[in-house]
Amino acid sequence: MAKHIFVTGGVASSLGKGLTAASLGRLLKSRGLRVTIQKLDPYINLDPGTMNPFEHGEVFVTDDGGETDLDLGHYERFIDESLSRESNATTGSIYQAVIAKERRGEYLGKTVQVIPHITDEIKLRIRQIATEDTDVVITEIGGTVGDIEILPFLEAVRQIRKDVGRDNVCYVHVTLVPYLGPSGEQKTKPTQHSVTELRSRGIQPDVIVLRSDRPISNSLKTKISLLCDVPEEAVISNVDAPNLYEIPLALHEEGLDTYLCRLLHLGQGGEGGDGREDGLGEGGPRQGNAPDLSHWQALVHQAEMASKPVRVGLIGKYVNLPDAYLSVVEALHHGGYAYGARVELDWVQAEEVEGLMVDGRLRDLDGMVIPGGFGARGVEGMVAAAGYAREQGIPCLGLCLGLQVMVIEFARNAAGLTGANSREFASAAPYPVIDLMNDQREVVSQSNYGGTMRLGTYPARLSPGSKMAAIYGSELVFERHRHRYEVNPRYRTRLEQAGLVCSGESPDGRLVEMIELPGHPLWVGTQAHPEFKSRPDRPHPLFKALVGAALGRAEGRRPHLIDPDTFQPEEANVAVG
Repeated sequence: MAKHIFVTGGVASSLGKGLTAASLGRLLKSRGLRVTIQKLDPYINLDPGTMNPFEHGEVFVTDDGGETDLDLGHYERFIDESLSRESNATTGSIYQAVIAKERRGEYLGKTVQVIPHITDEIKLRIRQIATEDTDVVITEIGGTVGDIEILPFLEAVRQIRKDVGRDNVCYVHVTLVPYLGPSGEQKTKPTQHSVTELRSRGIQPDVIVLRSDRPISNSLKTKISLLCDVPEEAVISNVDAPNLYEIPLALHEEGLDTYLCRLLHLGQGGEGGDGREDGLGEGGPRQGNAPDLSHWQALVHQAEMASKPVRVGLIGKYVNLPDAYLSVVEALHHGGYAYGARVELDWVQAEEVEGLMVDGRLRDLDGMVIPGGFGARGVEGMVAAAGYAREQGIPCLGLCLGLQVMVIEFARNAAGLTGANSREFASAAPYPVIDLMNDQREVVSQSNYGGTMRLGTYPARLSPGSKMAAIYGSELVFERHRHRYEVNPRYRTRLEQAGLVCSGESPDGRLVEMIELPGHPLWVGTQAHPEFKSRPDRPHPLFKALVGAALGRAEGRRPHLIDPDTFQPEEANVAVG
Protein backbone atom coordinates (compact mmCIF):
# COMPACT_ATOMS: atom_id res chain seq x y z
CA MET A 1 0.00 0.00 0.00
CA ALA A 2 1.31 3.43 -0.96
CA LYS A 3 2.01 6.03 1.70
CA HIS A 4 0.31 9.44 1.39
CA ILE A 5 1.72 12.88 2.15
CA PHE A 6 -0.72 15.80 1.91
CA VAL A 7 0.67 19.33 1.55
CA THR A 8 -1.61 22.21 2.56
CA GLY A 9 -0.96 25.93 2.83
CA GLY A 10 -1.98 28.74 5.10
CA VAL A 11 -1.76 32.50 5.65
CA ALA A 12 -1.20 33.43 1.99
CA SER A 13 -1.17 31.92 -1.47
CA SER A 14 2.00 31.52 -3.57
CA LEU A 15 4.04 30.52 -0.52
CA GLY A 16 5.77 27.71 -2.36
CA LYS A 17 3.65 24.65 -1.57
CA GLY A 18 4.40 23.31 -5.03
CA LEU A 19 8.15 23.69 -4.65
CA THR A 20 7.95 22.17 -1.16
CA ALA A 21 6.06 19.17 -2.54
CA ALA A 22 8.44 18.84 -5.50
CA SER A 23 11.51 19.11 -3.25
CA LEU A 24 10.12 16.49 -0.90
CA GLY A 25 9.53 14.24 -3.90
CA ARG A 26 13.17 14.66 -4.95
CA LEU A 27 14.39 13.81 -1.43
CA LEU A 28 12.28 10.67 -1.19
CA LYS A 29 13.27 9.57 -4.68
CA SER A 30 16.91 10.01 -3.72
CA ARG A 31 16.25 7.35 -1.08
CA GLY A 32 15.23 4.84 -3.73
CA LEU A 33 11.49 5.29 -3.22
CA ARG A 34 9.05 5.40 -6.13
CA VAL A 35 7.29 8.76 -5.93
CA THR A 36 4.44 10.44 -7.76
CA ILE A 37 2.86 13.85 -7.12
CA GLN A 38 -0.63 15.24 -7.64
CA LYS A 39 -2.21 18.71 -7.47
CA LEU A 40 -5.81 19.27 -6.34
CA ASP A 41 -7.05 22.72 -7.37
CA PRO A 42 -10.17 24.24 -5.78
CA TYR A 43 -11.22 26.43 -8.71
CA ILE A 44 -14.36 25.47 -10.66
CA ASN A 45 -12.81 25.54 -14.13
CA LEU A 46 -12.47 22.03 -15.58
CA ASP A 47 -8.79 22.71 -16.19
CA PRO A 48 -6.61 25.77 -16.79
CA GLY A 49 -6.75 25.30 -20.57
CA THR A 50 -9.19 28.16 -21.21
CA MET A 51 -7.99 30.43 -18.41
CA ASN A 52 -6.28 33.74 -19.13
CA PRO A 53 -2.51 33.44 -18.52
CA PHE A 54 -2.72 36.59 -16.38
CA GLU A 55 -5.18 34.70 -14.15
CA HIS A 56 -3.39 31.41 -13.89
CA GLY A 57 0.07 31.58 -15.39
CA GLU A 58 1.45 28.83 -17.57
CA VAL A 59 -0.60 25.85 -18.68
CA PHE A 60 1.64 22.82 -18.31
CA VAL A 61 0.94 19.99 -20.80
CA THR A 62 1.52 16.33 -19.95
CA ASP A 63 2.45 13.54 -22.35
CA ASP A 64 -1.16 12.36 -22.56
CA GLY A 65 -2.45 15.83 -23.41
CA GLY A 66 -3.61 17.03 -20.01
CA GLU A 67 -3.75 20.81 -19.62
CA THR A 68 -2.65 21.20 -16.03
CA ASP A 69 -1.43 23.53 -13.31
CA LEU A 70 2.09 24.93 -13.63
CA ASP A 71 3.11 23.17 -10.40
CA LEU A 72 3.19 19.93 -12.39
CA GLY A 73 6.15 21.44 -14.22
CA HIS A 74 7.97 21.79 -10.91
CA TYR A 75 7.05 18.21 -10.02
CA GLU A 76 8.41 16.80 -13.29
CA ARG A 77 11.60 18.84 -13.17
CA PHE A 78 12.37 17.82 -9.59
CA ILE A 79 11.42 14.13 -9.55
CA ASP A 80 12.27 13.57 -13.24
CA GLU A 81 9.09 11.60 -13.92
CA SER A 82 6.50 12.19 -16.63
CA LEU A 83 3.12 12.75 -15.00
CA SER A 84 -0.34 12.39 -16.56
CA ARG A 85 -3.61 14.30 -16.65
CA GLU A 86 -4.65 12.29 -13.57
CA SER A 87 -2.05 14.23 -11.58
CA ASN A 88 -4.23 17.35 -11.64
CA ALA A 89 -7.88 17.54 -10.56
CA THR A 90 -10.07 20.61 -10.10
CA THR A 91 -13.36 21.25 -8.33
CA GLY A 92 -14.94 21.64 -11.78
CA SER A 93 -13.77 18.24 -13.01
CA ILE A 94 -14.85 16.57 -9.77
CA TYR A 95 -18.36 18.06 -9.82
CA GLN A 96 -18.67 17.26 -13.52
CA ALA A 97 -17.86 13.60 -12.80
CA VAL A 98 -20.33 13.45 -9.89
CA ILE A 99 -23.15 15.03 -11.89
CA ALA A 100 -22.49 12.66 -14.80
CA LYS A 101 -22.76 9.70 -12.43
CA GLU A 102 -26.01 11.07 -11.04
CA ARG A 103 -27.46 11.42 -14.54
CA ARG A 104 -26.51 7.82 -15.28
CA GLY A 105 -28.30 6.67 -12.16
CA GLU A 106 -25.19 5.39 -10.42
CA TYR A 107 -26.34 6.81 -7.08
CA LEU A 108 -29.64 4.91 -7.31
CA GLY A 109 -31.78 7.97 -6.76
CA LYS A 110 -30.09 9.07 -3.55
CA THR A 111 -29.68 12.74 -2.68
CA VAL A 112 -26.27 13.75 -4.01
CA GLN A 113 -24.31 15.73 -1.43
CA VAL A 114 -20.85 17.13 -0.79
CA ILE A 115 -20.39 14.40 1.81
CA PRO A 116 -20.09 11.62 0.83
CA HIS A 117 -20.36 11.99 -2.96
CA ILE A 118 -17.99 14.89 -3.70
CA THR A 119 -15.49 13.77 -1.07
CA ASP A 120 -15.65 10.19 -2.40
CA GLU A 121 -14.82 11.46 -5.90
CA ILE A 122 -11.86 13.42 -4.52
CA LYS A 123 -10.61 10.30 -2.74
CA LEU A 124 -11.05 8.33 -5.97
CA ARG A 125 -8.75 10.81 -7.77
CA ILE A 126 -6.13 10.29 -5.06
CA ARG A 127 -6.41 6.50 -5.14
CA GLN A 128 -6.14 6.43 -8.95
CA ILE A 129 -2.48 7.44 -8.86
CA ALA A 130 -1.62 5.29 -5.84
CA THR A 131 -0.72 2.30 -8.01
CA GLU A 132 1.23 -0.82 -7.09
CA ASP A 133 4.30 0.78 -8.70
CA THR A 134 4.19 3.73 -6.28
CA ASP A 135 5.64 3.89 -2.78
CA VAL A 136 4.70 7.46 -1.88
CA VAL A 137 1.95 9.73 -3.23
CA ILE A 138 2.44 13.43 -2.50
CA THR A 139 -0.76 15.44 -2.93
CA GLU A 140 -0.68 19.24 -2.89
CA ILE A 141 -3.96 21.03 -2.17
CA GLY A 142 -4.16 24.42 -3.82
CA GLY A 143 -5.26 27.58 -2.05
CA THR A 144 -5.15 28.19 1.70
CA VAL A 145 -7.00 26.48 4.54
CA GLY A 146 -9.21 29.53 5.09
CA ASP A 147 -10.70 29.39 1.58
CA ILE A 148 -14.34 28.27 1.47
CA GLU A 149 -13.84 26.29 -1.75
CA ILE A 150 -11.11 24.15 -0.19
CA LEU A 151 -13.34 22.57 2.46
CA PRO A 152 -14.37 19.42 0.51
CA PHE A 153 -10.69 18.68 -0.21
CA LEU A 154 -9.73 19.02 3.43
CA GLU A 155 -12.58 16.73 4.46
CA ALA A 156 -11.57 14.17 1.83
CA VAL A 157 -7.94 14.04 2.91
CA ARG A 158 -9.03 13.88 6.55
CA GLN A 159 -11.04 10.78 5.68
CA ILE A 160 -8.11 9.22 3.78
CA ARG A 161 -6.25 8.66 7.05
CA LYS A 162 -9.20 6.61 8.35
CA ASP A 163 -9.43 4.69 5.06
CA VAL A 164 -5.78 3.66 4.73
CA GLY A 165 -4.57 3.77 8.33
CA ARG A 166 -2.85 6.39 10.44
CA ASP A 167 0.64 5.04 9.77
CA ASN A 168 0.16 5.53 6.03
CA VAL A 169 -0.74 9.24 6.01
CA CYS A 170 1.14 12.42 6.90
CA TYR A 171 0.00 16.05 6.75
CA VAL A 172 2.53 18.79 5.92
CA HIS A 173 1.35 22.38 6.44
CA VAL A 174 3.22 25.30 4.80
CA THR A 175 2.82 28.69 6.48
CA LEU A 176 4.35 32.17 6.45
CA VAL A 177 6.48 33.70 9.20
CA PRO A 178 6.53 37.41 8.29
CA TYR A 179 9.17 39.85 9.43
CA LEU A 180 7.93 43.20 10.73
CA GLY A 181 10.54 45.86 10.06
CA PRO A 182 9.43 48.48 12.63
CA SER A 183 9.64 46.01 15.51
CA GLY A 184 12.45 43.91 14.03
CA GLU A 185 10.59 40.68 14.80
CA GLN A 186 9.43 37.55 13.03
CA LYS A 187 5.83 36.81 13.93
CA THR A 188 4.40 33.34 14.63
CA LYS A 189 0.78 34.42 15.10
CA PRO A 190 -0.20 33.89 11.40
CA THR A 191 1.10 30.30 11.65
CA GLN A 192 -0.82 29.74 14.89
CA HIS A 193 -4.07 30.97 13.35
CA SER A 194 -3.53 28.89 10.20
CA VAL A 195 -2.92 25.71 12.20
CA THR A 196 -5.99 26.45 14.35
CA GLU A 197 -8.07 26.74 11.16
CA LEU A 198 -6.68 23.44 9.86
CA ARG A 199 -7.36 21.69 13.16
CA SER A 200 -10.94 22.99 13.11
CA ARG A 201 -11.36 20.89 9.96
CA GLY A 202 -10.21 17.77 11.77
CA ILE A 203 -6.59 17.74 10.58
CA GLN A 204 -3.67 17.99 12.96
CA PRO A 205 -0.51 18.74 10.94
CA ASP A 206 2.38 16.35 11.44
CA VAL A 207 4.93 18.79 10.02
CA ILE A 208 4.93 22.58 9.73
CA VAL A 209 7.15 24.14 7.05
CA LEU A 210 7.87 27.79 7.79
CA ARG A 211 8.42 30.10 4.83
CA SER A 212 10.39 33.22 5.53
CA ASP A 213 12.88 35.63 4.04
CA ARG A 214 15.42 34.99 6.80
CA PRO A 215 16.41 32.09 9.09
CA ILE A 216 14.02 30.97 11.82
CA SER A 217 15.57 30.92 15.29
CA ASN A 218 15.39 27.83 17.49
CA SER A 219 13.36 29.78 20.04
CA LEU A 220 10.69 30.51 17.42
CA LYS A 221 10.64 26.86 16.43
CA THR A 222 10.17 25.90 20.07
CA LYS A 223 7.30 28.38 20.40
CA ILE A 224 5.56 27.08 17.29
CA SER A 225 6.09 23.50 18.40
CA LEU A 226 4.45 24.23 21.75
CA LEU A 227 1.51 26.24 20.47
CA CYS A 228 0.77 24.10 17.39
CA ASP A 229 1.30 20.70 19.07
CA VAL A 230 3.97 19.31 16.77
CA PRO A 231 7.42 17.99 17.75
CA GLU A 232 10.15 20.58 17.52
CA GLU A 233 12.02 18.47 14.96
CA ALA A 234 8.88 18.64 12.80
CA VAL A 235 9.06 22.45 12.61
CA ILE A 236 11.03 23.02 9.40
CA SER A 237 12.55 26.29 8.26
CA ASN A 238 12.34 26.95 4.51
CA VAL A 239 14.09 30.26 3.84
CA ASP A 240 14.02 32.00 0.45
CA ALA A 241 16.71 30.43 -1.71
CA PRO A 242 18.72 32.20 -4.44
CA ASN A 243 18.16 29.16 -6.68
CA LEU A 244 15.02 27.05 -6.40
CA TYR A 245 17.03 23.84 -6.94
CA GLU A 246 18.72 24.48 -3.58
CA ILE A 247 15.42 23.90 -1.76
CA PRO A 248 15.67 20.07 -1.52
CA LEU A 249 19.12 20.39 0.04
CA ALA A 250 17.92 23.02 2.51
CA LEU A 251 14.93 20.88 3.53
CA HIS A 252 17.20 17.86 3.93
CA GLU A 253 19.49 19.89 6.18
CA GLU A 254 16.43 20.67 8.29
CA GLY A 255 15.68 16.94 8.53
CA LEU A 256 12.31 16.97 6.75
CA ASP A 257 12.75 13.76 4.76
CA THR A 258 14.35 11.92 7.66
CA TYR A 259 11.47 12.80 9.97
CA LEU A 260 8.79 11.84 7.43
CA CYS A 261 10.46 8.52 6.65
CA ARG A 262 10.46 7.69 10.35
CA LEU A 263 6.86 8.84 10.75
CA LEU A 264 5.67 6.75 7.79
CA HIS A 265 7.92 3.78 8.62
CA LEU A 266 10.03 4.25 5.54
CA GLY A 267 13.33 3.89 7.37
CA GLN A 268 16.29 1.71 6.46
CA GLY A 269 16.58 -1.97 7.14
CA GLY A 270 12.91 -2.58 7.66
CA GLU A 271 12.56 -0.01 10.45
CA GLY A 272 8.91 -0.09 11.37
CA GLY A 273 8.37 -3.10 9.10
CA ASP A 274 8.98 -6.81 9.41
CA GLY A 275 12.79 -6.58 9.38
CA ARG A 276 13.35 -8.20 5.98
CA GLU A 277 16.77 -7.42 4.59
CA ASP A 278 15.40 -6.40 1.22
CA GLY A 279 13.28 -3.76 2.94
CA LEU A 280 10.05 -5.09 1.45
CA GLY A 281 7.85 -5.32 4.51
CA GLU A 282 4.69 -7.37 4.11
CA GLY A 283 1.86 -5.28 2.70
CA GLY A 284 3.92 -2.09 2.74
CA PRO A 285 6.07 -0.07 0.36
CA ARG A 286 9.79 -0.45 -0.13
CA GLN A 287 11.94 0.92 2.65
CA GLY A 288 13.84 4.10 1.91
CA ASN A 289 17.63 4.06 1.81
CA ALA A 290 19.91 6.78 3.06
CA PRO A 291 19.52 9.60 0.54
CA ASP A 292 22.05 9.88 -2.26
CA LEU A 293 22.05 13.60 -3.01
CA SER A 294 25.45 13.76 -4.68
CA HIS A 295 23.97 14.21 -8.15
CA TRP A 296 21.66 16.99 -6.97
CA GLN A 297 24.48 18.67 -5.05
CA ALA A 298 26.58 18.63 -8.22
CA LEU A 299 23.70 20.25 -10.10
CA VAL A 300 23.35 23.01 -7.52
CA HIS A 301 27.12 23.58 -7.59
CA GLN A 302 27.00 23.77 -11.38
CA ALA A 303 24.23 26.38 -11.16
CA GLU A 304 26.14 28.39 -8.55
CA MET A 305 29.30 28.39 -10.67
CA ALA A 306 27.51 29.58 -13.82
CA SER A 307 29.11 32.97 -14.34
CA LYS A 308 29.46 33.74 -18.06
CA PRO A 309 26.70 36.30 -18.77
CA VAL A 310 24.46 35.75 -21.76
CA ARG A 311 21.51 38.05 -22.42
CA VAL A 312 18.40 36.42 -23.87
CA GLY A 313 15.29 38.37 -24.82
CA LEU A 314 11.92 36.71 -24.22
CA ILE A 315 9.55 38.32 -26.74
CA GLY A 316 6.13 37.60 -25.26
CA LYS A 317 2.51 38.66 -24.92
CA TYR A 318 2.27 37.98 -21.19
CA VAL A 319 5.61 39.25 -19.88
CA ASN A 320 3.89 41.22 -17.10
CA LEU A 321 3.33 37.85 -15.41
CA PRO A 322 6.57 35.83 -15.59
CA ASP A 323 4.75 32.68 -14.40
CA ALA A 324 3.09 32.59 -17.84
CA TYR A 325 6.48 31.46 -19.23
CA LEU A 326 7.72 29.49 -16.22
CA SER A 327 8.91 26.38 -18.09
CA VAL A 328 10.57 28.46 -20.82
CA VAL A 329 12.53 30.41 -18.22
CA GLU A 330 13.61 27.25 -16.39
CA ALA A 331 14.63 25.57 -19.66
CA LEU A 332 16.82 28.57 -20.51
CA HIS A 333 18.52 28.34 -17.12
CA HIS A 334 19.04 24.60 -17.67
CA GLY A 335 20.75 25.36 -20.97
CA GLY A 336 22.93 27.91 -19.21
CA TYR A 337 24.05 25.46 -16.54
CA ALA A 338 25.43 23.16 -19.25
CA TYR A 339 27.77 25.91 -20.48
CA GLY A 340 28.55 27.54 -17.15
CA ALA A 341 26.55 30.51 -18.42
CA ARG A 342 24.35 32.82 -16.38
CA VAL A 343 21.26 33.53 -18.48
CA GLU A 344 20.07 37.10 -17.98
CA LEU A 345 16.50 37.49 -19.18
CA ASP A 346 15.28 40.62 -20.91
CA TRP A 347 11.47 40.59 -20.76
CA VAL A 348 10.31 42.23 -23.99
CA GLN A 349 6.65 43.15 -24.41
CA ALA A 350 5.77 42.06 -27.96
CA GLU A 351 3.65 45.14 -28.59
CA GLU A 352 6.66 47.40 -27.99
CA VAL A 353 9.15 45.62 -30.26
CA GLU A 354 9.19 48.13 -33.10
CA GLY A 355 10.20 50.95 -30.77
CA LEU A 356 12.86 48.79 -29.15
CA MET A 357 14.47 48.11 -32.53
CA VAL A 358 14.99 51.85 -32.89
CA ASP A 359 16.59 52.40 -29.45
CA GLY A 360 18.95 49.44 -29.85
CA ARG A 361 17.64 47.24 -27.04
CA LEU A 362 17.17 44.27 -29.35
CA ARG A 363 20.58 44.80 -30.92
CA ASP A 364 22.19 44.24 -27.52
CA LEU A 365 20.61 40.81 -27.08
CA ASP A 366 22.72 37.69 -27.45
CA GLY A 367 19.71 35.53 -28.26
CA MET A 368 15.92 35.52 -28.49
CA VAL A 369 13.07 33.22 -27.60
CA ILE A 370 9.63 33.76 -29.10
CA PRO A 371 7.25 31.64 -26.99
CA GLY A 372 3.72 30.39 -27.49
CA GLY A 373 0.42 32.19 -27.03
CA PHE A 374 -3.04 32.72 -28.45
CA GLY A 375 -4.78 35.69 -30.05
CA ALA A 376 -3.68 38.55 -32.31
CA ARG A 377 -2.38 40.97 -29.67
CA GLY A 378 1.36 41.47 -29.97
CA VAL A 379 1.78 39.17 -32.96
CA GLU A 380 3.08 41.87 -35.29
CA GLY A 381 5.75 42.70 -32.72
CA MET A 382 6.77 39.04 -32.63
CA VAL A 383 6.96 39.00 -36.43
CA ALA A 384 9.17 42.10 -36.34
CA ALA A 385 11.44 40.52 -33.71
CA ALA A 386 11.79 37.35 -35.77
CA GLY A 387 12.76 39.42 -38.79
CA TYR A 388 15.26 41.45 -36.81
CA ALA A 389 16.89 38.28 -35.48
CA ARG A 390 17.04 36.80 -38.98
CA GLU A 391 18.61 39.87 -40.53
CA GLN A 392 21.02 40.71 -37.69
CA GLY A 393 22.25 37.15 -37.11
CA ILE A 394 20.84 36.95 -33.55
CA PRO A 395 20.22 33.34 -32.43
CA CYS A 396 16.47 32.84 -32.21
CA LEU A 397 14.25 29.96 -31.06
CA GLY A 398 10.54 29.98 -31.87
CA LEU A 399 8.15 27.87 -29.82
CA CYS A 400 4.67 27.00 -31.14
CA LEU A 401 3.32 30.48 -32.01
CA GLY A 402 6.98 31.44 -32.27
CA LEU A 403 7.45 29.08 -35.21
CA GLN A 404 4.31 30.46 -36.82
CA VAL A 405 5.43 34.10 -36.64
CA MET A 406 8.85 33.09 -38.00
CA VAL A 407 7.11 31.48 -40.99
CA ILE A 408 4.93 34.58 -41.46
CA GLU A 409 7.96 36.87 -41.35
CA PHE A 410 9.95 34.75 -43.79
CA ALA A 411 6.98 34.48 -46.15
CA ARG A 412 6.48 38.24 -46.23
CA ASN A 413 10.09 39.39 -46.44
CA ALA A 414 12.02 36.54 -48.07
CA ALA A 415 9.49 34.58 -50.13
CA GLY A 416 7.67 37.54 -51.67
CA LEU A 417 4.28 36.67 -50.15
CA THR A 418 3.27 40.21 -49.21
CA GLY A 419 0.50 40.25 -46.63
CA ALA A 420 1.12 36.67 -45.51
CA ASN A 421 -0.48 35.90 -42.18
CA SER A 422 -2.19 33.29 -40.07
CA ARG A 423 -5.87 32.59 -40.55
CA GLU A 424 -6.13 32.91 -36.76
CA PHE A 425 -5.27 36.61 -36.93
CA ALA A 426 -6.50 37.62 -40.40
CA SER A 427 -9.27 35.48 -41.86
CA ALA A 428 -9.00 37.26 -45.25
CA ALA A 429 -5.20 37.17 -45.52
CA PRO A 430 -4.08 36.86 -49.16
CA TYR A 431 -1.50 34.23 -48.21
CA PRO A 432 -2.64 32.23 -45.14
CA VAL A 433 0.71 30.52 -44.58
CA ILE A 434 -0.61 29.40 -41.18
CA ASP A 435 -4.03 27.79 -41.26
CA LEU A 436 -6.26 25.06 -39.92
CA MET A 437 -5.96 21.70 -41.60
CA ASN A 438 -8.97 20.74 -43.72
CA ASP A 439 -10.20 18.15 -41.24
CA GLN A 440 -10.27 20.79 -38.47
CA ARG A 441 -12.37 23.44 -40.18
CA GLU A 442 -15.77 21.80 -39.79
CA VAL A 443 -15.09 21.07 -36.13
CA VAL A 444 -14.08 24.67 -35.49
CA SER A 445 -17.15 26.06 -37.23
CA GLN A 446 -19.41 24.01 -34.95
CA SER A 447 -17.62 24.65 -31.67
CA ASN A 448 -18.02 27.50 -29.18
CA TYR A 449 -14.49 26.88 -27.97
CA GLY A 450 -12.71 27.15 -31.31
CA GLY A 451 -12.42 23.45 -32.07
CA THR A 452 -9.90 20.87 -31.02
CA MET A 453 -6.17 21.25 -30.52
CA ARG A 454 -3.20 18.99 -30.90
CA LEU A 455 -2.47 18.22 -27.27
CA GLY A 456 0.18 15.95 -25.80
CA THR A 457 3.12 14.08 -27.26
CA TYR A 458 3.51 13.61 -31.02
CA PRO A 459 6.42 12.20 -33.04
CA ALA A 460 8.43 14.16 -35.57
CA ARG A 461 10.89 12.96 -38.21
CA LEU A 462 13.91 15.19 -38.72
CA SER A 463 15.68 15.63 -42.03
CA PRO A 464 19.04 13.82 -42.19
CA GLY A 465 21.90 16.32 -42.14
CA SER A 466 19.75 19.16 -40.80
CA LYS A 467 20.67 21.37 -37.86
CA MET A 468 17.70 19.99 -35.95
CA ALA A 469 18.86 16.40 -36.41
CA ALA A 470 22.34 17.40 -35.27
CA ILE A 471 21.00 19.22 -32.21
CA TYR A 472 18.80 16.32 -31.15
CA GLY A 473 21.25 13.64 -32.20
CA SER A 474 18.34 11.68 -33.65
CA GLU A 475 16.04 11.67 -36.66
CA LEU A 476 12.95 10.69 -34.64
CA VAL A 477 11.87 12.79 -31.65
CA PHE A 478 8.78 13.10 -29.47
CA GLU A 479 7.60 16.49 -28.21
CA ARG A 480 4.53 17.86 -26.41
CA HIS A 481 2.11 20.08 -28.31
CA ARG A 482 -0.63 22.58 -27.50
CA HIS A 483 -1.87 24.36 -30.60
CA ARG A 484 -4.52 24.39 -33.28
CA TYR A 485 -3.04 26.09 -36.35
CA GLU A 486 -0.39 24.56 -38.63
CA VAL A 487 1.97 25.62 -41.41
CA ASN A 488 -0.18 25.61 -44.54
CA PRO A 489 1.18 22.87 -46.86
CA ARG A 490 0.03 24.88 -49.90
CA TYR A 491 2.89 27.32 -49.34
CA ARG A 492 5.59 24.91 -48.23
CA THR A 493 7.25 24.65 -51.65
CA ARG A 494 7.32 28.43 -52.05
CA LEU A 495 8.92 28.86 -48.63
CA GLU A 496 11.51 26.15 -49.29
CA GLN A 497 12.40 27.64 -52.66
CA ALA A 498 13.13 30.91 -50.85
CA GLY A 499 15.58 29.14 -48.52
CA LEU A 500 13.56 28.04 -45.49
CA VAL A 501 14.19 24.41 -44.50
CA CYS A 502 11.25 22.48 -43.07
CA SER A 503 13.56 20.15 -41.18
CA GLY A 504 10.95 18.31 -39.12
CA GLU A 505 7.60 16.87 -40.14
CA SER A 506 4.98 14.45 -38.90
CA PRO A 507 5.68 10.82 -39.84
CA ASP A 508 3.02 10.98 -42.58
CA GLY A 509 4.58 14.15 -44.04
CA ARG A 510 1.42 16.24 -43.68
CA LEU A 511 2.50 18.61 -40.93
CA VAL A 512 5.56 20.82 -40.57
CA GLU A 513 6.98 20.33 -37.09
CA MET A 514 10.28 22.24 -37.25
CA ILE A 515 11.97 24.87 -39.39
CA GLU A 516 15.50 26.26 -39.69
CA LEU A 517 17.48 28.73 -41.77
CA PRO A 518 20.81 27.60 -43.25
CA GLY A 519 23.77 29.94 -42.86
CA HIS A 520 22.35 31.61 -39.75
CA PRO A 521 23.95 31.13 -36.31
CA LEU A 522 20.63 29.67 -35.13
CA TRP A 523 17.21 30.62 -36.46
CA VAL A 524 15.00 27.63 -35.69
CA GLY A 525 11.42 27.01 -34.69
CA THR A 526 9.33 24.14 -33.45
CA GLN A 527 5.59 23.70 -33.46
CA ALA A 528 5.94 21.93 -30.09
CA HIS A 529 6.64 23.06 -26.52
CA PRO A 530 10.05 21.50 -25.77
CA GLU A 531 10.33 23.52 -22.58
CA PHE A 532 8.03 21.01 -20.86
CA LYS A 533 10.61 18.23 -21.20
CA SER A 534 13.70 20.11 -20.05
CA ARG A 535 15.32 19.03 -16.78
CA PRO A 536 17.87 20.94 -14.66
CA ASP A 537 20.43 18.15 -15.04
CA ARG A 538 19.38 17.30 -18.61
CA PRO A 539 18.69 20.51 -20.54
CA HIS A 540 16.53 20.19 -23.60
CA PRO A 541 18.71 20.10 -26.74
CA LEU A 542 17.02 23.11 -28.35
CA PHE A 543 17.50 25.34 -25.32
CA LYS A 544 21.06 24.17 -24.90
CA ALA A 545 21.71 24.94 -28.57
CA LEU A 546 20.18 28.41 -28.22
CA VAL A 547 22.27 29.27 -25.15
CA GLY A 548 25.39 27.91 -26.87
CA ALA A 549 24.81 30.06 -29.94
CA ALA A 550 23.94 33.10 -27.82
CA LEU A 551 27.10 32.60 -25.79
CA GLY A 552 29.10 32.58 -29.00
CA ARG A 553 27.56 35.93 -29.93
CA ALA A 554 28.23 37.32 -26.44
CA GLU A 555 31.90 36.40 -26.64
CA GLY A 556 33.05 39.13 -28.97
CA ARG A 557 29.81 39.33 -30.98
CA ARG A 558 31.17 36.79 -33.40
CA PRO A 559 29.04 34.25 -35.29
CA HIS A 560 28.72 30.89 -33.61
CA LEU A 561 27.18 28.67 -36.25
CA ILE A 562 25.85 25.25 -35.35
CA ASP A 563 27.30 23.10 -38.09
CA PRO A 564 25.50 19.77 -38.58
CA ASP A 565 28.79 18.19 -39.63
CA THR A 566 30.68 19.16 -36.47
CA PHE A 567 28.00 19.53 -33.77
CA GLN A 568 28.39 16.83 -31.11
CA PRO A 569 24.93 15.56 -30.12
CA GLU A 570 26.25 13.80 -27.03
CA GLU A 571 26.98 17.25 -25.59
CA ALA A 572 23.28 18.02 -25.65
CA ASN A 573 22.34 15.33 -23.13
CA VAL A 574 19.67 14.28 -25.57
CA ALA A 575 16.59 12.47 -24.33
CA VAL A 576 14.34 12.08 -27.32
CA GLY A 577 11.95 9.41 -26.09
